This record gives sequence, C-alpha cells and structure tokens, in this order.
Amino acid sequence: MTTEPRRALAPGAWYALILVALTNAMSLLDRQILAILAPAIKKDLAIGDAEMGLLYGTVFALFYALFSLPVGRLADGWVRTRLLAISLLFWSAATGLAGLASSFAMLALSRLGVGIGEAATAPAGTSLLYDFWPKHRRGFVMSVIASAIALGLGGSLILGGVAAHWWDANHAAGGLKGWQFAFLVASAPGFVLAAFLWMLKEPARGQMDGIETAPEARPFAKSLGLLGSVTPGFHWIGMKGRGASPTMVRGNLLALALIAAVALGLTFISNAISPKPPMQLGSVTLNPHALQWSVIGLGVFVIVNLMQGMKLGDAQAFRVISRSPTVMMCIAVGTLQSVINYGMMAFNPSFLIRTYGLTMQETALQFGLLSAAMGIIGPLAWGPLSDWLNQRFPGAGRAWVALFAMAVSPVMSFWVYYAADPGSFYARFLIYSFILTGWMPPLYAIMYDQVLPRMRGLTSSLYLLVMTILGMGIGPYVVGLLSDATGSLRTAMLSINAVAIPIAVLMLFIARRAQRDEGALLERAEG
Repeated sequence: MTTEPRRALAPGAWYALILVALTNAMSLLDRQILAILAPAIKKDLAIGDAEMGLLYGTVFALFYALFSLPVGRLADGWVRTRLLAISLLFWSAATGLAGLASSFAMLALSRLGVGIGEAATAPAGTSLLYDFWPKHRRGFVMSVIASAIALGLGGSLILGGVAAHWWDANHAAGGLKGWQFAFLVASAPGFVLAAFLWMLKEPARGQMDGIETAPEARPFAKSLGLLGSVTPGFHWIGMKGRGASPTMVRGNLLALALIAAVALGLTFISNAISPKPPMQLGSVTLNPHALQWSVIGLGVFVIVNLMQGMKLGDAQAFRVISRSPTVMMCIAVGTLQSVINYGMMAFNPSFLIRTYGLTMQETALQFGLLSAAMGIIGPLAWGPLSDWLNQRFPGAGRAWVALFAMAVSPVMSFWVYYAADPGSFYARFLIYSFILTGWMPPLYAIMYDQVLPRMRGLTSSLYLLVMTILGMGIGPYVVGLLSDATGSLRTAMLSINAVAIPIAVLMLFIARRAQRDEGALLERAEG
C-alpha cells in the first residue's frame, strides 16, 4: 500500500538525528584513533607501515563488512534503536580491549571486535533517520552524518594524541603505555550514548515515503540465515536448501577458484615489491602479504555469495538493486573514493610527524582540530546545496556536487602534500578538505533513493561490504606497501589518487541516469 510521501518532519526527528550523528562520531573516533597512535604502536610492537595498514584496514574491514550484512538485514526487520545501542556497547568494549593489548595479535583481536560492533552503524542509522526525515531533506541529513564522521575523525586525533602524551608525560614509570591509555579513554563515552539510544522511540517504517511496511516475522532467523548464506563453507548448505541450480553452484566454485588465483598472484607481486618477515599471530606464523590478500579474497567471495543468496532468498531486493545501474555505479564510486580516503587518512598523522618533525601532541591538536572543523563545515554546506540543485535538476543536481568534489580534490592533493612547512600544509589542507567533504552527502542520498524503504539496510550493508573490503581493505595497505618499498610516504599517499579517473567517469554516467533509474523503482520492484 502506498500513499503520498510526507514533507513534514516526524516527531523527534532532530533528537534522533543528534543521537545517530553522535553514534557515527563515536564509530569514527574508535576506528581512526589507531592513525595518531601508529608511531608509538609501531615502536612498541616492532612492526612496519604495511603491518599498520593491515591492522588499520584489512583486519577491521573483513569483520566490519561481513557482519554489516546480518545486522543490515536485522535493521530492516527489528528495532533499530536497540540494535544501535547493543552494537555501540560491543564496540566500545572492544576498543577498551586495545588498552590491554601487549602484542600485535591482541591488538588485531580488538580491531576485529570493533569491526563487528560498528557494522550496524550505517545500516541501522540510515534506515532509522529516513523514517524521521522526508525525501527532500535527506541530503541535509547525510551532510549532518558526514559532519559527525568528520568530528569523530578529528576527535580521534585530538583525544588519542593528547591522552597518550599526557599519560606518557605523567605516568611513564607505570606498566601502561600512553597509546593503551588512549584506547581506554576512547571507549568510555560509548557506554553512556548507548543508554540514550536504547530509550529512543522507534518510528513507523516507511512512513515518510508513503510506502506502508509491515513488521517482519522472525527477523533474527532471517539475519542469521543471511550470515550463513554468505559465510564461506556454510553458504553451500544454504544454496542447497534454497534450491540453487547446478549452474549457480558451478559459477560459485569458479568464482572461488578465480579469486584464489588472483589473491595468490597479488601475494607474489607484493612480496616482490616489499619483502616482509613472517608475522606471528599467536602460535601461527604467516606472511603479511599472504594474510592481506587472503582476507581481501575472502571478502570478495562473500560479496559473490551475498548476490547469489539475495537472488535466491529475496528476488525483489535483487531486482531492485542489481537492475539499477545507478545503485551499482554509486557503490563502485564510493568504493574507489574510499581507497583514496582511507589510504590517506591512515597515514596523515605519520606524514606530518615524519615530514615536518611535529610531535604526536602537536599533530593531534593542530591537524585534529582542522580536520574536525572542515569536516563539519564542508558537508553542512554541500548537503543543502545538493538538495537545492536536485530540486532544479532532479538526479543530476546531487551528482554534479559529488563529481566536483571527487574530481578536483585529488588534483589539489599534490599542491597540499608538497607544502614546504606545516603552516603552508594546513592552509592548503583547509581548502582541499572543504572541497573533498562534498562527495558523501549527495552520493548517499542518490543511492538510497533508488531502493524501497525495506531495502535500505540491506543496500547499506551491500555498499559497506564492497566499500570496506575493496576500499578500506586495500587503500591503507597499498599506501603502506608503497611507503615501505619506496621509502617515501608522500609518494605512496599521492599515488593512490590515480583511482580518481574512473570515479569521474562513473559520476558522469550517474548524472545522466539517476533520475531515470529512480523513476523505474516500482517497476523494478514489481518485476
């Protein structure tokens, strides 16, 4: 049943936006704090940039991406406010675990837990807010979320650097290191915020879009079923139970063989570029490059399983998502942009410390405040602008804003990262970061308007899976790999901007297709 979409805000919309925004800020704070603490961790654990890239991106990425699927499915059928609260409690506890870490393996276990917990943030948060805010205001909503993400990113640098410095300066004789103390401090606010999320009232699903959505039966069973359908090994049982054809099974096995061959090839190439000594994870000895590409390969196989499982178990969602070129291109663009963003963000503090001789505390305060300020101001300007342009140029208006941000910022990065001194770097970074922040609000608004309300959690999960595995999982590791191989962190960071070329091409296609594909939404849903 459909009715006219609502244009007025639902009761509690602003309060819900604040809580979800703070949840996103906490997510980025606990995720990104590793970047400012990297020099101290590397020294204490005796590891290199490639290992830090693996820890920052790959270990986190696999579990974040994998668990975003079942929690995204759960967000489409269960109480999203409680799902967010429980997830926040879990990842806050995992962040605190890093404060007790004394080895790479234990720190990796902490990152694994943070990845699992944070997986619900985007699917549940986005789905929740879209039932409070009308369609024509969602660019603004996503701009607030983008600003909160920037607040968390900048806050992670400030809190991590200042807390670690303070502890080392005042309690150096104790057994706890400054970077461990910083993790403990970062974990604390999440426990308080979780209580407020638990008490937030759940809105009626689909109310703002005029698409009545009935409560789902057995959401947990369906969520676990989705996890089983994508988890390698278990997924074959699920395929058989859902009546997969022999052709589909053969296709799945062929994809696995191809992915394994590519992962093996990339391991050999990585070893040739930058040989690494074996890594000890508990009692297991592993080659870091083999671990990296095995995890990425596993993630890609999960993506294959998800699409096949969706085709078997939710044919309508498969049609709506896979038959929209705009959705597919938005996922590709967001993934490629994440290669750049996470590759740069993982090493920005290390770049400033190495290049300009800044201390951890100076970098934390100066760069952290600048990043937070511009990350808040930028999206709040770009989001409403994209809404305004989209009213006048439906579909294309938002795409033009995203295209401008993603095409201009990589070119500017060369001007920024060749600055002669910290002051010049910060002045240039201010302009660069303002432009860069314009990509996310319009791109996300375009993508989520292409699917039915009941599919937004699943769409978010699919996007997160692809973006996290191929964006976060590859960007930081490739930058670290090139840095170790060339001895130049600057060269490694700037090289990653090459992926801006396909981004610009795809955004031009999105600008031409977005309105047409959105108009065909109900047609795709009906088959």
